[in-house]
Amino acid sequence: MGGSGGRWERWRHAWPLSQPRAEGAAVLLAIPILLSIAIWNRFPLIFYDTGAYILQGLGGAFVEERSPVYSLFLPATGGFLSLWLVAIAQAAMTAFVMVETARALAPRATLPVFLLIAAVLCVITGMPWYAGQIEPDSFTAVVVLAFYLLLFHGSALSRGRRIALFLIAAVAIACHPSHLVLAVGLIACALLYWIAARRGIDWPPAHVALPALSLALAVVLIVTANFAFTGQIFISRAGPSFVFARLVQDGIVMRTLEDTCPQSGYRLCAYVNEMPRTADQWMWDKDTPFKKLKGIEGTNAESERIILDSLRRYPLMHVRTAASDTARQFSQFKTGDQLEPQEWVLYPIFKRLVPRQLDAYMHARQQKGEFDFRRWNAIHVTVGWISIIVLAAMLFFFLGARRHRQAVFLGFIFLGLWGNAAVCGALSNPHDRYQSRIVWIASFALALSASRGWRRGLRGDGESGTPSAS
Repeated sequence: MGGSGGRWERWRHAWPLSQPRAEGAAVLLAIPILLSIAIWNRFPLIFYDTGAYILQGLGGAFVEERSPVYSLFLPATGGFLSLWLVAIAQAAMTAFVMVETARALAPRATLPVFLLIAAVLCVITGMPWYAGQIEPDSFTAVVVLAFYLLLFHGSALSRGRRIALFLIAAVAIACHPSHLVLAVGLIACALLYWIAARRGIDWPPAHVALPALSLALAVVLIVTANFAFTGQIFISRAGPSFVFARLVQDGIVMRTLEDTCPQSGYRLCAYVNEMPRTADQWMWDKDTPFKKLKGIEGTNAESERIILDSLRRYPLMHVRTAASDTARQFSQFKTGDQLEPQEWVLYPIFKRLVPRQLDAYMHARQQKGEFDFRRWNAIHVTVGWISIIVLAAMLFFFLGARRHRQAVFLGFIFLGLWGNAAVCGALSNPHDRYQSRIVWIASFALALSASRGWRRGLRGDGESGTPSAS
């Protein structure tokens, strides 16, 4: 036992991530770990929206409610040849950000320890279900971690790493509207923190310029992609429709119509008795007023009018329902939301645009209905709640102990979790997949905090423990 224990200790302390070779090996070896579920599935995981991204990115059709940047990400990473190349690119970006976070927070952590953390997270969290999924949800956690690194460790990183994180953050933000809003919120909070720190508060300095420029580049990417498809300059046409759908679900739209029709002259006054009860029914059912009035293009102007009218009439109702939906979203993170056989919707798109991938798609475990998320969620939901509770407890402990560097990291992770819940819950409507795509970063933060490198790397003064390894 002593010999095996000694070998384990030597192995565990070998290849510190501060060494570039170990850093590169960690990224490369983490990719198959992150893709473990997709590999087991025998094909990248597919969501219903994946078809729209394929139709837009590989078929050239503009789909108003889907991100043009992520759609173009598919051909840019080889989606025409194989969606595996897209999944590998996503996993590589995620792995790089995870490794850089580990180097910044626990610079004495080693390659074996990091790979062990990644492997454990693939079992106890939903992380691999998103890294290997052809959806922009794979980048939500990347936005938070990359922003943290640029804000609080940017000056200690080498130029190459800063550029890589800058570009990854910009692409991740641009790939989904919720990421854009989340990034704006994180920048706003960072500016408040920066102002407070400049007034002499003894906290780690924040460098807002680089993440702000990354956000600006993301906006440029979004506008450019929209222009490439439509010849028009705009950020999003679908935003009002998704907010309106949430107000339908919360009863605000119905109350507005009941209190103002027919005097208001809204076209929806004619459909008061046909209004659906949920946001998903409003957006996606075939015979809703939304469809009868020609969808996003036909309803956007009136949706904006009703939203503004309801804000004036029922401000407290808006605050109450937004807070309720945020709390619901924060607490909903079951893995596997709508990851089910979907060939009845997507088969024609695969057959027309990626026919050589159709056979592998149809023979994947997902299309055979072999996913059973009850056992997975017995682990994932339990671990998620434990991680959130312990994260909050540690945050309060570090604040009380005036260990500001640890508190800033955990606080930023918590801010990312709440921000994502607010964006998705209040501006869209709560779904498990929205929060399950990001809740794993709480477990990742706790895993880093449990390592010896955390205690050594973040103690004392100085910019950070991040090695500026060349």
